[in-house]
Amino acid sequence: MINNYIKNICLISFALFAPIYLPAGGIQKNLNDLSCSNKAKEIVLDSNCNIYISPDVYSKKLRHLKTGSTLVILRHWITSTNDRWFRVQATNNIFEDNSNRPMRGWMKV
Repeated sequence: MINNYIKNICLISFALFAPIYLPAGGIQKNLNDLSCSNKAKEIVLDSNCNIYISPDVYSKKLRHLKTGSTLVILRHWITSTNDRWFRVQATNNIFEDNSNRPMRGWMKV
């Protein structure tokens, strides 16, 4: 009987005092730091491709990108069929003819 009281007191004290020493956000804070825009990667296309509204081949095409276009990778997505998609942002280029088109979209890799 006394043994159970000691266990409960230890459990309650751990539950009350242990969170004080943990960082705010815990593991989620570390995951957000990894996807920070400071660590974004730029790529240069070696072939023509399209960017889409969503990570699906049958979704609407937003923009056609030409060879040599520079893109910034914002995030990635792997579908249930193991297709890899990147959320990308095209860099501003004043010499492009379709500069009024959307700059962000999904690209299949």
